[in-house]
Amino acid sequence: MKKKKIVVLTGAGISAESGLKTFRDSDGLWEGYNIEDVATPGAWIKNPKLVLEFYNYRRKNVMDAKPNAAHFGLAELQNDFDVIIITQNIDDLHERAGSKNVMHLHGEIFKMRSEKNDQLIYDIRSDIHWGDIAPDGAQLRPHIVWFQEPVPMIEEAIPVVQSADIFAVIGTSLVVYPAAGLISVAHPSVPKFIIDKKIPYTSSVENITAIELPATEGMTKLKELLKKYY
Repeated sequence: MKKKKIVVLTGAGISAESGLKTFRDSDGLWEGYNIEDVATPGAWIKNPKLVLEFYNYRRKNVMDAKPNAAHFGLAELQNDFDVIIITQNIDDLHERAGSKNVMHLHGEIFKMRSEKNDQLIYDIRSDIHWGDIAPDGAQLRPHIVWFQEPVPMIEEAIPVVQSADIFAVIGTSLVVYPAAGLISVAHPSVPKFIIDKKIPYTSSVENITAIELPATEGMTKLKELLKKYY
């Protein structure tokens, strides 16, 4: 029997329980930095060394973090379902937990690319320094989609969501577009689950089950519901 396809959109909330801060914490800062100073094209033009320093610091944070029960829970779903994860996160915790099909909408912290050619992408586990040059002669930058930049992977994500038999959203405030719009792309008849400590406004979405819990607890509840009904 063919496995049902579950497509899962994950956000910062799933990694928060692994100790990785979300950029929408109560103080409005991301690891003590203003978003405008470290995560926009303008920031890169204004102070590229600061941007590199910020992402070098975040790379170390991710290396030190470990997948939590929500990451492992999603990986376990692969035993019974065809699971595709679309994540807004730049960490690799889904992969480390064992998930096989992960699409990174906003880039990956362990990759870097030429600032002039977004197809020249390389793995990086250490720091990126000012003066580190790609083969095309351009400065290397983090392979991250900054605010105000287009999200090229969204075009690949849309048909994946449209093909889902079940759609779940875990740990995202659904305010960062275009990723937040993916829940509206899923077919109206498809059962949808949303897990978050504070459920965002989704009144226009049909067939939705809200699980207002942190990601780790919510994942346990989701697995119970899936086992019961599917």
